[in-house]
Amino acid sequence: MSEPAARLRVDKWLWQARFFKTRTLAAKVVSEGHIRANGTRLTKPSHGVAPGDSLTFPQGDRIRVVEIVALGDRRGPALEAHALYADHTPPPEPRAGPRPTGRDRRKMDAERGGFGAD
Repeated sequence: MSEPAARLRVDKWLWQARFFKTRTLAAKVVSEGHIRANGTRLTKPSHGVAPGDSLTFPQGDRIRVVEIVALGDRRGPALEAHALYADHTPPPEPRAGPRPTGRDRRKMDAERGGFGAD
């Protein structure tokens, strides 16, 4: 008789890998249908994931694409959490131009008659 493949709840894995601050928040994002596992939308936080699965989910202002490399035993430090996945997230698009300096911002505010205008 062979052993069943090791699996872990998706909300627990996302929390252990430190993508979400709390497991409750991870479960909420899964329940709202914002997580995809291997291209399939998940709606149950109890869905099992295993090494080799690919997860796609929003985080902040970008879409994360990660491949599960290992299942964790605990929510450990960041270095331990980073060993649980391979990040395939595309790099962010470059900004339109350089950020304005403080002097430039004050000048723009003065021209608009906003805060800082004398």
